[in-house]
Parts: sequence; C-alpha cells; structure tokens
Amino acid sequence: MTKRIIIIGAGPTGLGAANRLRELGYTNWKIYEKNSYLGGHASSHLDENGFVWDEGGHVIFSHYKYFDDFIDKHLGEDYLEHMRESWIHMMGLWIPYPFQNNIRYLPKEAQVKCITGLINAQNKEGKSAVDFKEWIIETFGEGIAGYFMYPYNFKVWATPLEHMDKNWIAERVSVVNIKRIIENIIYERDDVSWGPNNKFKFPLYGGTGEIYRRLEPYIEGNLAYGKELVEIDLKKKEVGFQDGSVDRYDYLINTSPLDLFVEIARPIPQELRDWARKGLKHSSMFVVGIGVRKRLESNKCWMYFPEDISPFYRVTYFSNYSPNNVPKGRVDTYCSLMCEISYSEFKKENKETIVEDTINGLINTGMLEEGERNLIVSKHSMDIDYAYPTPTLERDKALRAIQPFLMENDIYSRGRFGTWKYEIGNMDHSVTQGKEAVDLILEGTPEVTWSL
Repeated sequence: MTKRIIIIGAGPTGLGAANRLRELGYTNWKIYEKNSYLGGHASSHLDENGFVWDEGGHVIFSHYKYFDDFIDKHLGEDYLEHMRESWIHMMGLWIPYPFQNNIRYLPKEAQVKCITGLINAQNKEGKSAVDFKEWIIETFGEGIAGYFMYPYNFKVWATPLEHMDKNWIAERVSVVNIKRIIENIIYERDDVSWGPNNKFKFPLYGGTGEIYRRLEPYIEGNLAYGKELVEIDLKKKEVGFQDGSVDRYDYLINTSPLDLFVEIARPIPQELRDWARKGLKHSSMFVVGIGVRKRLESNKCWMYFPEDISPFYRVTYFSNYSPNNVPKGRVDTYCSLMCEISYSEFKKENKETIVEDTINGLINTGMLEEGERNLIVSKHSMDIDYAYPTPTLERDKALRAIQPFLMENDIYSRGRFGTWKYEIGNMDHSVTQGKEAVDLILEGTPEVTWSL
C-alpha cells in the first residue's frame, strides 16, 4: 500500500485497471479523466431529441473470462443478445458479410474475375508481401481486391494501404478457402458466421457507455474528472494537469494516446519523440447519427459501404441494438442510423457539410428515400480526433523503442491508443489490458494480452 498507482484515462483500459485494484483491496491509487464522464471512446451520449448515440460501432463479445465476469458484474441482466446480421452494399446490391465468402451475389462477370484472381493468387509461388496492399493482392487476387478490399479499407483507414503493415491482421480480416467459395456459389449458400462477433450483447439502457457509467459508485473515491494531463516528470515521478494540480506516482498506467504522452514527458530522448512522430499515425472519424420518424423494417445490424457514392464506410441500425436508443423506446415510431466517416491528411472530409453529405449518402445507397428527408427528426454529429491507431510500416519499430523506455521508468502504456495496437483494441482486450497491468505491477504476473 506504500506504492502509489496513478491511472491516466477512465476509458475501458483505465477502468479495467481500477476495477482490478478494487478487487484486490488496494487503496493507494487514483484515476484521472479529462472529461466529465466515464468510458472514453466507449461512452454514449443522449442528444436533445432523446436519441442515444455511441462514439462509433461497439458491441460486446469476448476472448476473456475476466471481461465476461466484468460485464456480468457491472451490467447484470440489463442487456440484449443478437446474432450478427451484417451486409455490404455495392453495385446496387446487398451482399452478406464477409464479401469474399459471398461473391455468389455478384454479377457473373464479377464472380469470374474474383474466382480467377483467387486461383492466380493461390497458385503464385514465393509470397513476398511487405505491406497491407501487397498482402491483399497475394491473398485475394485482383478481383476481390479491386471490387472490395482496396476501396473499403482505404475508406476505413483513410491511409494509403501501401503505408500499412500486414502483421496486424489476424482475426480482423477473413481469409479465403477457394473450395468453400465455389461451393457457396454452386449451392447458393450464404456464409455469414465468420468472426468472433457473430453473436454479441448490447446494453438494454444507455448505449455502450452504460457499462462504464455503472463503475462510478464503485470507484468514485479514487476518481477525479476534468483532469487533462499536460506534463509528466519522469525524474520526480509526477504528473501535472491543466488546472495546475500535481500528483506523485510510483507506477503510472497511461491510456492516453502514446504519441501525445511522449511529447509531454520529460526528460525523454529526442530519438523517442522522433520515432513517435514517424511511426505513430492515426485517423480521425465523424460519427453522424440520424434519427428518423419511421418504423424500421429490417433485422440488419450494421452495413459496409466500399463505394464513393457515400462518405461513410459503415452504418449501424442503432435502434436494432436496443429499443431504448430511440425516444421512449418507441421503435414502432422511430429508428436511428449511426454513420461512421473516417478522415485524415490523405482523405479529407468537410466538417461543415458532413451531416448533409451523410444524408445524401443514405439516399444514394437506398438507406433512406428522397421523400423521407422530412422524417428526419434528429441530426447528431461527433468529431473524434483519435479513432483508429494506424498499423503503419514503422509502427512496430517505434513501439519497440518507446515502450521499453517507459517501462524502465515504471510507466505502463496500455489500451487502444496507449499501446497503439488496433489488433488488441476491442473493449475486451482493453479492459483486460488494464487488469493485467495491475497484476504485473502488484504481483509480477506476466501480461498475456499485450506484448511487443
């Protein structure tokens, strides 16, 4: 109890750490959050018209018993469970996800191009891909790459694919079995069960953020809001905040963006700042919520949009997740569409027109009809600066330089942007990283989720 632990950020990772400290009965700790609410980018917001919106698409699924227990403990039975129904809109068609397993929906000419491309790719000897773009063509061939993988991934990442590494992929991208794909075509069989989130939970009330709001009574004695980190003194082991307050730590768990953290830490080798600037890139995102006065006649969960007839790469029928995401739970009267639009220096979007651009995209893709504009009763827009930590070609070199230095100084940078690893950036990964960081600090238990 003599060692003071400071946690920066009350998102899933910070709260995972806080939850673990409470479980262990440890008392000498504090969690600092710059906002006035818990949850970070997993928070939810109620707009002035009574619609609930998440900061992007979040669903509850898990790789970890600890996260399962965390959800059971704080959410109880206040959740709904859904079978994923996700689709891709392109060529004026609705194609079940994942695209590469369901190309039977395409016109015959496109099917032939996809199959031919797959055969050529799988028969090619000497795989030599060094970046994500090359990996796509080596794995899927020209047809699937050109029709879907290239345009969709640029829309999501807002980054040229040749700037991205290939080693983050793992379960994030469904690879292909050509025999299975041909069977799907011949037997006219949908193939929709791939992925860890084909079955998921969602809070009955309050959106995803409800999970984390329920922790507040559990940790309120150790929680401080409105604390924006502006300085870290590695020698004195002190953190300074914008309001002028200072606290001392023995161990620091950081969940704020690693690039910003490195910039304000002192003293730190210039080489590490250079690595952060070079290797730690990210994309930003607009989340545009459109509330409509009409009953939704669809069981779809979320949809992907690779074409340029819309600005968004994904739309979630958010009212299908819980009726309480619309005013008074009246899904017989209202529905809600949550749209995600990425942007970066490589992919510009106009903040002033993004809501109208989104509505036009919904009409262009058939999600709304032109005559339904007057049924729109809510327009809610969020600008999220740090949305996706980009797995650039230089990222892992940067992390291998920065993270050991921080750990030598008793700083554990974890979470979606604390580790800068999208591949372990889901909520279950993030909460568990916080728990494992505490176990390492207090008990010396090696981390399993995070590694260099």
